[in-house]
Amino acid sequence: MSAFPHRHLIGIEGLRPDEIVFLLDEAEQWVDFNRQPRKCDDRLAGLTQVNAFFENSTRTLLSFEIAGNRLGAQVVNMHVAQSSVQKGETLLDTALTINAMRPDLFVMRHSLAGAAQQVADVMDCPVINGGDGAGEHPTQALLDALAIRRRKGRIEGLKVAICGDIRHSRVARSNRILLSALGADVRLVGPGELLPSPAELEGIATSTDLNEGISGADVVMMLRIQRERLEENTSACLEDYQERYCLTRERLKLAAPDAVVMHPGPINRGVEIAGDVADDGERSLILEQVELGVAVRMACLDILTREHRTS
Repeated sequence: MSAFPHRHLIGIEGLRPDEIVFLLDEAEQWVDFNRQPRKCDDRLAGLTQVNAFFENSTRTLLSFEIAGNRLGAQVVNMHVAQSSVQKGETLLDTALTINAMRPDLFVMRHSLAGAAQQVADVMDCPVINGGDGAGEHPTQALLDALAIRRRKGRIEGLKVAICGDIRHSRVARSNRILLSALGADVRLVGPGELLPSPAELEGIATSTDLNEGISGADVVMMLRIQRERLEENTSACLEDYQERYCLTRERLKLAAPDAVVMHPGPINRGVEIAGDVADDGERSLILEQVELGVAVRMACLDILTREHRTS
């Protein structure tokens, strides 16, 4: 049985712990590769990778493009703003159209939770979810886990506080699933309006007090407020957010002495995290997260095309 028997990577939910570890281990080889002066591998030569991002992105889109190019793929970015989507074409028809062009990999981001699975159901090639609404963001969780493991040497037993807009964050959801599966003690911290429903929080510790939530934490992961997904009545409740939930250097003292700080980006400096905390070279893993994102995505592209390349 393959170490990773899945055709697509739609989410962390449904992956076994050993499958998650396999992805992390595979990504490790690409970290050193990406630090070489020449970064050229031809294992995806002749394969076509299509990136279709229906939401704006810097880190995820660019890193998938770099990952595919470094592995030798023909990488095509679909320009959604200039596509037939603007004429009313449905997501399903867009997927069927692209599928007819016979791509070998399809990477997508969409504002609708579940969109990646809908597309995977009609595509003949592997589909990677680059973020689907408030659903999941599997490669972000994988790169976050890799960053934690490389800095801390382990994930099991660590206390991880995920703080901010939990309700609307696909990053929070994927990280909660992944880190819990690998034995971390995960707690969610944020305003009551931005925490998930009680049904989603079974077995997960929560707090509406940032000071309490990060106390003793080994990892403090901050999230931005996703204003593009907020309801009007929720926005009105967040006027004092900066005062209550911004991670400052003084607040960070409540965490473990060697705690690390993370953020998936983009950062709103002075809102969810102070600039001097984000830029702290000893405590902040933010830029390392960006670097490891390329390695993780190279591993995913490689793994999901292995069967196709050897058939």
